[in-house]
Amino acid sequence: MRPEILHPVFMGLNTIKGVGERSLKLLSNLAGDKVIDLLWHLPANIIDRRSSPSLREAVSGRIYTLKVRVIDHLPPKTKKHPYRVVVEEVHPQAVVPEQLTLVFFKVYADSIHKNLPIGAERVISGKLDNFNGGWQMSHPDFIAKSEDFEKLKSVEPVYPLTAGITNKMICKWMPTALAKLPQLPEWIDSHLLKQKGWNSFNSSLLVAHHPQSLDDLSPASLPRVRLAYDELLANQLSLAFARDRSRKKNGRIIKGNGHLRQKVITTLPFQLTNAQKRVLEEIYADQETETKMLRLVQGDVGSGKTIVALLAMLNAVECSCQAAIMAPTEILARQHFETIAPICDTLGLKVGILTGRNKGKERKKLLSDLADGFINILIGTHALFQEDVTFNDLACVVIDEQHRFGVQQRLGLSKKGDRADVLVMTATPIPRSLVLTAYGDMDYSQIDEVPPERKPVDTRVISLEKISDVVHALQRKIISGSRAYWVCPLVEESEKSDLAAAKERFESLQKIFGEDVGLVHGKMKDAEKDDVMTRFKNGDIKLLVATTVIEVGVNVPEATVMVIEHAERFGLAQLHQLRGRIKRGIEASSCLLLYGYPLSETARERLNIMRETENGFLIAEKDLELRGGGEILGTRQSGFCSFRLADMSVHKDLLHVAHQDAKLIINTDPQLSTSRGEALRILLYLFERDNAIKTYTAG
Repeated sequence: MRPEILHPVFMGLNTIKGVGERSLKLLSNLAGDKVIDLLWHLPANIIDRRSSPSLREAVSGRIYTLKVRVIDHLPPKTKKHPYRVVVEEVHPQAVVPEQLTLVFFKVYADSIHKNLPIGAERVISGKLDNFNGGWQMSHPDFIAKSEDFEKLKSVEPVYPLTAGITNKMICKWMPTALAKLPQLPEWIDSHLLKQKGWNSFNSSLLVAHHPQSLDDLSPASLPRVRLAYDELLANQLSLAFARDRSRKKNGRIIKGNGHLRQKVITTLPFQLTNAQKRVLEEIYADQETETKMLRLVQGDVGSGKTIVALLAMLNAVECSCQAAIMAPTEILARQHFETIAPICDTLGLKVGILTGRNKGKERKKLLSDLADGFINILIGTHALFQEDVTFNDLACVVIDEQHRFGVQQRLGLSKKGDRADVLVMTATPIPRSLVLTAYGDMDYSQIDEVPPERKPVDTRVISLEKISDVVHALQRKIISGSRAYWVCPLVEESEKSDLAAAKERFESLQKIFGEDVGLVHGKMKDAEKDDVMTRFKNGDIKLLVATTVIEVGVNVPEATVMVIEHAERFGLAQLHQLRGRIKRGIEASSCLLLYGYPLSETARERLNIMRETENGFLIAEKDLELRGGGEILGTRQSGFCSFRLADMSVHKDLLHVAHQDAKLIINTDPQLSTSRGEALRILLYLFERDNAIKTYTAG
């Protein structure tokens, strides 16, 4: 149950006075549908109204708060002209008061006369402009009586907005929302609080909503750092609970005699790298314990994760158990099958593949063999989750590209086995800090080495103006027997779709390459897509025009050239993934990054990083630095944790502090029964991580 103290901030936004039915919908889309969501909606800028110089000292284009006397009204001659009011400054330093014209468009004359009667003193605030040698202020933001002068000389927070919601509206609602926040107990360790110089949570949130300078808006300001730590601590504590719970789950001891694995290792045409050997030792150690394995293996493109996964699965098969590997797409599932099945055939093992395409008698026979234990390793897509898929004795589950699946799907597959171990693999480069926030419930291994026989990719950055030279070079490559990808750009919605761009490029290249060019995109049916990919693999198609559908895992060792059009529109991680498609073979390969103008400083830096390094882990860290805490690696689409207050490009050091703090809490107060523990319960509910408590207490 959510603590009663938090009930006011978890009420709907319609409990805030002035939020009507229309604004409720717009505000919900902007911030969320609860009061707490509005409180997390922090200002992004300020309007500083404190400056009130004499007009002689004023600077055009700035916001000022001025005391004035109304001199005259100049009504418009036609409806097209504005209404003007002439005022003169009332300032102690103005020996000869200067005049200023207030300009109003589409307003009622009666209203202006009422607010600005001739001879009256008023306070106005707004942007001052110099027009035709005289001062003017169009539609002042505020017009008030002279006694309100000091009150108007304030700093106004500016919030992120959406159509239909103005800053004035949010500034009007926010005090009511803040008033609903009760005084909360302190959940941060007192030594850390003192060391960092942080104030209380309530005080920090209040200051964050009332910035007095641009420095106060910085993620590095003390109040915002404190709030970021609160959010990170809630994240790390919830993951620590999940991790602790999974470690207490009974597993089974999987320790094969090694005869199958040794046969595979001796017949491989290459030697395992030291990184692969190290990671395998970590996996085998997990499998041998009585607790369930839950381990993430992160390896760069071409680092050899598939063979590591196979050897982990063979450990289970050596114990007369079954194993399964799940991939996010049918193309990837079939690719795993094509890699694993021939190796297992030589060992006398049966490998099956299950996707949405398996129908009728074929599917029935496959499921029957699986249930009877005749299939040793099953490879598949989401189809593995279906109720009628029953294993004889599933002991090892491998999930490829975990971020494309939800946690529930991962749990769903492992439940099909008897205390099955779970191994998660990803080739997506993830910064170490994001590994902690997204996969903090797992043990972590890194294959940080690529096989020595793989040659580096020659990456070049070329202007789109030289596209005809690129096409001619491509012709020479294809004539010499190479195969190539041409990736079409991400396109702004307002222009046209990515698909339209791909079709357009395909048609232009078809005039040059004829039948040697093919097209693949995400809107195609799986069967069509697979057919084109098969023809490309077989060499019937030499040049494949594609959208980013080929980003993950497609394996064509003969493809040695990658052209990425409008590379400046892609993120670093995506560019790295795409380049990985031409690192499958041992031939030297080339990646051409075509860019268009204008090129932003960030885009230029991204392309330079791609040219300078192939290290996915380094690229991931650079991606985090360049993109800040927003859409890292497209996190919102990829199931990664997104934060409201923490910015991982600024606060990643805090994450490690929160990680250590969470470990300490789990070890010293696992039931959160101390006074700090009670406060931490409130923290978890405040940041809606209460599932951690429910999951943990449920055993």
